[in-house]
Amino acid sequence: MPYNFPNDEKEQDRLDMSHHMCLLLLDDKLHLAELPEDRAIRVLDIGTGTGIWAMDMGDRYPNATVIGNELSPIQPKWVPPNVAFEIDDVESPWPPREAFDFIHSRYMLGSIQDWPKLLRQSYENLAPGGWIELQDFNTLAYSEDGSAQDDNKIIEFCRVFNAACDKIGRHGSPGQYLKGWIEEAGFINVHHDIRKVPVGPWARDKKLKQIGGIFRVNLEELLEAALLGLLVRVENWRPEEVQVFIAQIREALRDRSVHLMEEL
Repeated sequence: MPYNFPNDEKEQDRLDMSHHMCLLLLDDKLHLAELPEDRAIRVLDIGTGTGIWAMDMGDRYPNATVIGNELSPIQPKWVPPNVAFEIDDVESPWPPREAFDFIHSRYMLGSIQDWPKLLRQSYENLAPGGWIELQDFNTLAYSEDGSAQDDNKIIEFCRVFNAACDKIGRHGSPGQYLKGWIEEAGFINVHHDIRKVPVGPWARDKKLKQIGGIFRVNLEELLEAALLGLLVRVENWRPEEVQVFIAQIREALRDRSVHLMEEL
């Protein structure tokens, strides 16, 4: 499961920023699944990144056992006593072990090659009555008020990024397919909850303005990591062409007259 973004300190800060944005979107909830609080549960966090969600989960559920799975050992050494991290490729066969009560994954766009296989393995490793919760973006920016034209550089970024991800066999916008994949894997009682995320701090609502501001900074930090290697390697762009494109996208992100949104 190659991760198409770097895992340096700058990227780790961006991942933690994404976690904060998601907490705002979910009204300070770490999950939407209905988890029991009266007994010990086993939790798996797929693609745990810096481990921030897993550690918060361990704090909120002190009786739970929380395991964070990641390709790179970038997690802190000092963690809650009920939290552990494992370095492994979640797309490889899972080792035999006790089933999980809750499997969580977030922001895996551009990273998973075979989503149906991953969800089948998740289904097979989930205890009866357990939950799986996936949170991911549709990298498809749009405006509801007609303020953006098709040649907007943020919209073009979405098209270019998705096309390059398709060429390497990894969905750049998995959010729109998750419900179908989950149902195909055998899960029942499936809920699909869409949250609209402003691209930039243009919204009148105070909380949405804050979320949009965080999302804009997050995108600005993501652009070079997401595009430079991908477009040079997959689309044969020259590095200087990518840098010009990134500068144009950053300029578009600062234009508050354009009201773009994406969906999580």
